[in-house]
Order: sequence, then structure tokens, then C-alpha cells
Amino acid sequence: MVWLDNGILRLGFLPAAGGRLLSVVLRGQETLWRNSALLDAALHPVSGQRIEPHDGPMSAWSNYGGDKTWPAPQGWSGPGEWAGPPDPVLDSGPYRWETRRDPSGAAVITLTSADDPRSGLRIEREFTVSPGESAYRVRLVATNTGAEPVRWALWNVTQRAAGDPGGGGVWVGVDPADPRTVELAVGTGAPTYDLAGAGVIAVPHQDVVGKLGFPTASGWLAHAAGGSTTTQVVEVDPAGEYPDEGSRVEVWMEYPLDHPLPHLDDLQPSSRIVEVEVLGPLVDLAPGEATELTFRCATARGESPVRAVAEAGHWSAVTPHGTGGVTASFHAYVDGVLLLADDEQILGETRAGEPTELVVSRALLGRPVVVREHVTARNVPAGRLPQEEPA
Repeated sequence: MVWLDNGILRLGFLPAAGGRLLSVVLRGQETLWRNSALLDAALHPVSGQRIEPHDGPMSAWSNYGGDKTWPAPQGWSGPGEWAGPPDPVLDSGPYRWETRRDPSGAAVITLTSADDPRSGLRIEREFTVSPGESAYRVRLVATNTGAEPVRWALWNVTQRAAGDPGGGGVWVGVDPADPRTVELAVGTGAPTYDLAGAGVIAVPHQDVVGKLGFPTASGWLAHAAGGSTTTQVVEVDPAGEYPDEGSRVEVWMEYPLDHPLPHLDDLQPSSRIVEVEVLGPLVDLAPGEATELTFRCATARGESPVRAVAEAGHWSAVTPHGTGGVTASFHAYVDGVLLLADDEQILGETRAGEPTELVVSRALLGRPVVVREHVTARNVPAGRLPQEEPA
């Protein structure tokens, strides 16, 4: 195991298991799902298990959990589709790794796969953890190391423990004029969803094995369960061609079944899991060429419905307050002072990884906000105070 720790977040990597990020701990609270049948609490193999490359049908997959990167599209019908997991190189093979500290004080780890003869790719995963933040940044690179042109998209998959039906779930920012979804990899069914406001789709926890894709995703998603919310923000390419019927973001849900699913290669889920997935566009790569995808992942306590995600934190839906104003909850990723951006009116103090409850006048809703960091005095964008939603 390799660990990066800034005193707020502690990230644990297992390079031997496909370069996985297997632990993200926020002040003592684990936020990723990992498979306790394969790994113990210290992230060591349990008795009788070995971490080694493996292949075969999906029923043979050693799903360790955590966060990993694969090529897309997934499929088993030809060489232009990635026939995994399992996969002996990109998913379960050992990754080389190195760490460094950059001039800002951030800790950086780079994990690099072997050259994969099936896809023609080598995948590099770089994680950066900066001081004072409950967030980290990810840079993914896929390089064509083969002798022939290939066409792939980068696909990052993060597994978190799901809650029981009726609480929490996933929120995805979408084009408010076109909030489409597509059904993908239906096991027992496709997850149901609701419009949670202008430009936000909510996918509640539910008993289903299946996936939704979001072709008009605006670039952010959030998952709330187990007392915390994890968000991811990725830049989307409006002109890009994305795999899986144009999906820029995908959400997979599963729950324990007492029987395998023959049409999914005998997959038989044993846990409640949510996968939040971000994708890059499909890119034609000549030998030696590379494609890159970057995104930021952040975590804060609380499970309130998410309405917007910014660099400094995420906002929950506002609710009426007895004073005639509204209550707004801001879940911060940096320490500082929350200010109105235009006149610097102070709204409250923030602590990285923690929520700040505000009671504000309705006249302030929709105005831009920043967090002025305590250490650097930098103004970090915090979006806008959310508007009230129709009753």
C-alpha cells in the first residue's frame, strides 16, 4: 500500500491491483467501498486470497472495490470494445508507481500500467492531494503503445457503498433544456430517476442492478451515503463523441442477489454498491499518441440533496426558515470565510470536509459566492447561493 495524507484526507493505493485507489478517509471516516471478502481493514489480502493478474468471465472478477480506470467502450463483440473486467493488465495487473512533492506542497502519486496488447494502451493515473483541502485531482492518460491506430475513450469508475432504498443517492448535473438519460447494462432493470430541479437529475438508492448514462451531463455528479457526500467535476466536450450512446457520466447500482445473471456473464452481486463514472470522448490514436482526462474529486460530511458543485464546495437544496429567510447548507472543501463575491458580505466560516449552515435573506439567492482561504487569502469560487425550488 502507498498512502498520501494531508491531515484531512488520507488516500490509500494498491499498485499491484490495477493501480487502484482503495481508500479515501475523511478525518477517520472511509468514503470508498472495498470488498471485505478479498481485503481486510488494512487493505491486505484476506487468508486464502492473492492479488495477481486474472482473466475470464465477469463471474471470475476479483472486484477489490475503490477507484480504477479502464478504456471504453466496454463490450465483447470485437476488438474495438474492451472485454473486461476482468482483465489481466489494465484492471488487475501491477502498476509501476512513484511519488513526489510539487513546489506548492502537494503530494503526487503516478501509477502506470504495463502495455496492454489487447487494447494497445498504456494507462497512467496521477493523483494530487494539496494541503488544506478535502479534495484531490486526478489526471488520466492513455497512450497507444501498439503498432496500429486505435480508438478509445478514458473511463474512470469509483465505487462507494450504497445506502438502503429511501435515503441518499446520486445527483447529476445535466442540460436543463435536455435532461436525457439512456439505459445501459441492464441487469435486473434500469435505475429509476427524478428531476430534482433545473438541470439536476436524482437517482435514489434502490434495489436494482443496472446502469444509466447521461448524454447531456454538465460535468458534475455527487453521491451521498454513509454520512458523507463525494462529488466529481469533469470538463465535458460539447463537440466530442462519447461512448455508450453519448454518455459523459454514468451511474451503476447493484444490490445482493441470490442468483447469477446469465446475460451479464453470470455476475452475482453480493453488496450494495454505487459506481459513479466519468468518461472522456472517443479519440483516434495513432501509434505513440495519447488522450487525457482530468477531474477533481471532493468529499464532505452530510447527505443532503445536492444542487450545485463548485471548486470550494457543494450546495444542498435551500429550505424555508421561520425568520422569513431560507436555510442554505454549504459543504466546504477548503478552510476559510464564505463571502458574497460582489460586496464581500460575510456569510459564515468554512472548514474543509464539513457543512456550514446559513440562514440568509431570499434577496441574496442567486448571488455569486467565494471562500477566502485562511492561509493563502485566495478567493476560491463557490458558485451561487441556490435558488428556491417550486413547491
